[in-house]
Amino acid sequence: MAKTIDAGVCVGCGSCAGACPVEAIVQDGDKYKVTADKCVDCGACESACPVSAIS
Repeated sequence: MAKTIDAGVCVGCGSCAGACPVEAIVQDGDKYKVTADKCVDCGACESACPVSAIS
């Protein structure tokens, strides 16, 4: 199952996008979102998020 980013918690820092090995995270305005069909559920983005916005 693909990771999801809580837009209400996301601060738009981009740490998750930089950590994603398959480029499944893209900028959406001033926040980020996961492209579900690209996500391999590795958890790298979750570890990189400083505000725990990814589950």
